[in-house]
Amino acid sequence: MKLKFGHNIIELTNNSNAQANVKIIFSFGANLLPQAKKHIGTFKIGKFEDLQATASITKLNDGQIILASLGELKSFDFPGLLKTLKVVAETIKNNSKITSISLVIEESLAKSLNQTVSEFTENSIFYLLNNLYYFDELKSEPKKLNLKLINIISASSQKTAIENALHMANGVFLIRDMAHGPSNIITPSHLAKTAKNLEHIGKNVKVHVLNAKDAKKLNMNTFLAVAKGADSEPKFIKMEYSGAAKNKKPIVLIGKGITFDSGGISLKAGLKMDAMKYDMCGAATVIGIFKTIANLELPLNLVCLVPTCENMPSGHALKPGDVIKTMSGKTVEIANTDAEGRLILCDALHYAKKYKPELVIDIATLTGACITALGSAASGLYSNDDILAAALTKSGLNTNDKVWRMPLFKEYHDMLKGTVADLSNIGSWSGEAGSATAACFLEQFTDYKWAHLDVAGTAMSGTGRPFYMLMNFLRNIK
Repeated sequence: MKLKFGHNIIELTNNSNAQANVKIIFSFGANLLPQAKKHIGTFKIGKFEDLQATASITKLNDGQIILASLGELKSFDFPGLLKTLKVVAETIKNNSKITSISLVIEESLAKSLNQTVSEFTENSIFYLLNNLYYFDELKSEPKKLNLKLINIISASSQKTAIENALHMANGVFLIRDMAHGPSNIITPSHLAKTAKNLEHIGKNVKVHVLNAKDAKKLNMNTFLAVAKGADSEPKFIKMEYSGAAKNKKPIVLIGKGITFDSGGISLKAGLKMDAMKYDMCGAATVIGIFKTIANLELPLNLVCLVPTCENMPSGHALKPGDVIKTMSGKTVEIANTDAEGRLILCDALHYAKKYKPELVIDIATLTGACITALGSAASGLYSNDDILAAALTKSGLNTNDKVWRMPLFKEYHDMLKGTVADLSNIGSWSGEAGSATAACFLEQFTDYKWAHLDVAGTAMSGTGRPFYMLMNFLRNIK
């Protein structure tokens, strides 16, 4: 089994006798775990006294053993494992002599994390691979990882775990590649083509791409209003995966796909405007999740909707003071054209009703206010359903891809009342409750079980979040 990313191809095997030039063994400080002791063989360990046992630190000894210290047993948890795997990956990336590794799987660690051995193996492989990821595809002399082989040493066959880890890695690498790509390459048409290419996965995958004329027939007026200022044609992408009975209601994911956000007529400041290529991370997330779910062949029905366009200033652009009639029939007064994400999402949220969904989750790099509130530690979670919110919160803790529930108070809805239209697209010019009022704006277009994830602080640098949390949620949904 092989994984390709960038100019790198890594083969994954599960062979206790495979020859690798480095073994990775887990330890708590200087204390080796049971499987590590069995598989050290003739490898030189080096001096344990040199190993700090107070944190997740790795040490390369004689170019043959990576001691993956997990700190102290009493404080070991899943975030600690992820921290250790990150340091292991950095060690591999920074040492050109490491061309093949064998990772020794410790069953005792799986038990202490309340995971099966298969789950622990999958997580160890996936997060190691994810930390090996880098993006320099557009450089004239791209870096190349020297690692060619990852071998898994385990007491039982881990073929399924390896396959699952590869599907997960392929999904999140797609997300991160799209996020890092510049907006002159990652256009609405590029997202549409990427999504359309997923049809090759199998007969149960269908992808439809609506153009501007199609969207106009559906009265997606707010989506099209945002797109008016750009030369690139907007696309409304529909991806459908059928993995369960036809009568089983689908889960709908909606991703904000602003491939570049200048702010429109309400132009952003020039400083760091280049980072607005990341304003399509919600769209990238749902496309990557769709690919992963289809490849894993999960027993659920999934619909992913991606409204995608650019938000640009021009003589055709949406103007402050304009009033637009949404697909739902509600009218919106445009106070600020830089509050565009909610405008493309509101039509998508209304469109989702046609699927009679079990639940709907939208993912969007929506507000700077959410970064102010939560930073990069957690995504903002808004929901009209306590059970759904609890399940997403639990999945966030399970994956260390945390969310924090925020309120949808009536007071925030009241701040959105328009003067000459039903709604204003911002709650206040002072920025007061900016994330909450944006979420309340979206709630106006839902009549189903719904959650909104504001991922402006967690996804904008191409981290792949909240892929990890959402995949855990979808894989464990009943």
